[in-house]
Amino acid sequence: MVVVQKATPIIRASKFLVIDMEKTRTPLIGRSVEQQIAGQATRDGDGVKLTRVLTQTHQRRLDPFLMLDHFGSDDPNDYGGGFPDHPHRGFETVTYMIAGRMRHKDSAGNEGLLQNGGVQWMTAGRGVVHSEMPEQEEGVMEGFQLWLNLPSHQKMCTPAYLDIQSDRIPETWPHESVKVRVIAGESNGTLGAVHRSPSLFPTQTLYLDIQFEKQSRFEQALDPKHNAFLFVYRGSVSVVSEKQTTSIELNRMAILRNEGNGVLIQGSAGAKVLLISGQALNEPIAQYGPFVMNTREELMQAVDDFRAGLFNS
Repeated sequence: MVVVQKATPIIRASKFLVIDMEKTRTPLIGRSVEQQIAGQATRDGDGVKLTRVLTQTHQRRLDPFLMLDHFGSDDPNDYGGGFPDHPHRGFETVTYMIAGRMRHKDSAGNEGLLQNGGVQWMTAGRGVVHSEMPEQEEGVMEGFQLWLNLPSHQKMCTPAYLDIQSDRIPETWPHESVKVRVIAGESNGTLGAVHRSPSLFPTQTLYLDIQFEKQSRFEQALDPKHNAFLFVYRGSVSVVSEKQTTSIELNRMAILRNEGNGVLIQGSAGAKVLLISGQALNEPIAQYGPFVMNTREELMQAVDDFRAGLFNS
């Protein structure tokens, strides 16, 4: 039997808190690039065309992150079927919509409209069945879905959902030509839209959308213990360190070496890049499709519970 934990996820939206970091700033030692990944073209849901950038191959290296999908097309045949009802247990999904509209509904009674610039942060916990369906028949639909693992003590927590509209995501301008949308974590003294108690959610995720209006540089502090990667979805960038300067082209993911206390990114005019980092859980990963647990026995229990209709209660 799987014991259900009663701890409830804490997901809070910040009030755009700005912290004076000048007195505590330390010299930034930039990380270098360990590996670049192109991603795999695939389809999911009801035939939605997407690129799977972070796959199971890199789950252990990029712990606590399990998957990153990038979907984007102006052809309704590529996205019109959406993602009908499907289950999740044991992790979180973070969906960031760049363009388009998608309706979320789940078995916990939550419903929300994900649209341009908004984020849906869902904690599946002990189990939820949900759907994500397009609310458009033409035009561009583009976005990302990140799967974030839960620690063992939170895998059976109560499901939770947060619908963050674009105007609730804090933005900071560290340079007059660089805009940073702080979805989670903290950047240059600006606290992100999502922040949680580290005692319940030790991953302490950083999720930034960095946009270069002109060619310029951006620096971001990173916890030396955290795994980190970036994904370029417009233009191109370079990661600069003392050892090397590495160019990252469009639609490439770059895994950053676990060295240094930050990253220095030099972006071309119009470049846009996601920067994501977090504390590794260092726990076993047992995955069967939309279920991510720690043991095979827990996976079998998840399948049995889903078939018994327990995700709908």
